[in-house]
Amino acid sequence: MTDLQVGIRSVRATFLVTAIETSARTRYSRTVVLFMDELGTKQQRLGEQLSKLPSVIVAYSGGVDSAYLAYAAHQALGERMLAVTALSASYSARDREEAEKCVARYHFPHEFISTDELTNPAYRANNADRCYFCKDELFVKLDEMAGRRGFAAVAYGINKDDLGDWRPGQQAAREHKVLTPLLDAGLTKADIRELSRQVELPVWDRPASACLSSRIAYGIEVTPERLAVVEKGEEAVRALGFRQFRVRYHEELVRIEISLDELPGALDPVMTRKFVDIFKALGFKFVTLDLEGFRSGSMNSPLVTIQK
Repeated sequence: MTDLQVGIRSVRATFLVTAIETSARTRYSRTVVLFMDELGTKQQRLGEQLSKLPSVIVAYSGGVDSAYLAYAAHQALGERMLAVTALSASYSARDREEAEKCVARYHFPHEFISTDELTNPAYRANNADRCYFCKDELFVKLDEMAGRRGFAAVAYGINKDDLGDWRPGQQAAREHKVLTPLLDAGLTKADIRELSRQVELPVWDRPASACLSSRIAYGIEVTPERLAVVEKGEEAVRALGFRQFRVRYHEELVRIEISLDELPGALDPVMTRKFVDIFKALGFKFVTLDLEGFRSGSMNSPLVTIQK
C-alpha cells in the first residue's frame, strides 16, 4: 500500500468518525429538545388544571413530588392553597427539616397537623396494606380541615411512575376523591425533578424517602420504639457520608441497603466495623449489607406482581 493510499484511508476514517460523532450529537440534541418540549406541555397542563380550582389543600411531605405540587399550586392559586404536613412517629425529624426548607424559600401557606395512624391496630399489624390505613387517616384529617376551612379540594403528589409499585394508599386516595394533578398532567419522577431544578427547589435532587414504617419488614408490628431505632440508624449512616440508602428492620437482623455507586465504600473493612458498632448498639444481633444495593420499595418486590 502506497503512502497516498494510507493517507486516503486515514482521511476516510477521520471523516467517518467525525460523521458518527456529529450524528450522535444531533440525535442527543433532538432528544433533549423533544424532552423539553414535552415537559413544557406537561407543565402548562398542570398549571391550567390547578388554576381552575377555587382552592386546594396539598398533602405536603417535603419530598420532591409534594414540594413541586405545593410550589405549582402556590404559583397558580396564591393564598388560595395550603400545604399541610402530617406529623407522627413514622415521619422523621430530617423529613420535617426538608419540608421546612421549601416553605422558608417560597413562603407558601403551610401548616402542621398530627395524625394518629399508630393507634390503629390494622396499621400497627404492618401487613401489606399498611399504607392504606396511613393514607386513610391522613385524608380523613385533610377532608375535615378542607370542610372546616372552606377549601374546595385536597390533592397529593402521586406521579406517573408510582403506578408501577405496590401502593395501597392510592385506594384510600380514590375513596376520598383526592386530586392527582401531577399524574393527570402525565408527569414522571424525572420530569418533576427537572421542573424542580429549574425553579431551584431545595429538594429537587433529594433521594426518594418514604416514611419510617416502610423500613420495617411486613408482619413485624410497627411501634414507636422500632421507628426510633430505624431513624437513629439512618441518621448514623448519613453521618458516615452516605447519601442514598435504607435501613431495613428484620427483628434481630438489620439489612442496610446502600446505592451501588456508594457500595464499594460501604464494603471497606473499616466501614463495616463502624456499621457493626452502630447497629449492635441499637439492639440488633446481626448486621448485614445488601449486595443488591439500594432499591426504593424493596420490601414491596414480592407484592407488585400481585397488584398487577
